Amino acid sequence: MSLSTRLPRRDVLVIVFSLVGITGLAWIYLFVLAGRMSIPMNGGISAIKIPVWDAAYFVSMFLMWAIMMVGMMIPSVAPAVLIYAGVVRKATAHGQTVTPTGAFVGGYLIIWILFSVAATSAQWALGSLALISPMMVSSSDYLSAGILVVAGIYQWLRIKDQCLHKCRSPIEYISQKWRKGYLGAIKMGFGHGVYCLGCCWALMALLFVGGVMNLFWIALIASYVLVEKVLPFGEIVARTIGAVMILFGIFLVLF
Repeated sequence: MSLSTRLPRRDVLVIVFSLVGITGLAWIYLFVLAGRMSIPMNGGISAIKIPVWDAAYFVSMFLMWAIMMVGMMIPSVAPAVLIYAGVVRKATAHGQTVTPTGAFVGGYLIIWILFSVAATSAQWALGSLALISPMMVSSSDYLSAGILVVAGIYQWLRIKDQCLHKCRSPIEYISQKWRKGYLGAIKMGFGHGVYCLGCCWALMALLFVGGVMNLFWIALIASYVLVEKVLPFGEIVARTIGAVMILFGIFLVLF
């Protein structure tokens, strides 16, 4: 974070408030969408619309996933954005032409938009097999257990360690992958997003376990991602949570 401290306070506030604003708008959308998914019926009982997977519904689910990823991932990328902005500020002071920080953020979000296409396709497939309910939560203990065990094992793999290290050390990534121009900034953001995807894709699969539209579950996963990436001992936290997920997955199958 040393480079971000070279930013004037005004620049830091602009960036932070911009990221907070984007995150807030995403969460407002999720709150509204979650509220609309239940239709009040007689006696106070709620019924859930059975989805029909046509093109329009696929697009609507893709938008839901994409906006959800924005709300979940923007907070954890804030340190990298501030560091990038610090480098940009320093380059500007030396008379170099640099790219606005927004291009870096845009490149980062591209990878999560692509992930949203895959997540929507997975939701479609699982729904077709009746493995998730209309509320987008697993209806199979075996599916839930499988996701938990796979996600838990992944927390212990070397590729997880490597991706988490890059996410926890954005200054190292930016110094090694620095590129000039708009395209360069987008490529840098995209590359950083690839590491974040490698770090977090299995955690995102847990949304099917607790409910894709379960706002508490979404917030819990997003908070854990932030803790894992930002706070000290993130690697130890990752392995500990991985072990807990494996044990809970086994518990679901056996009991």
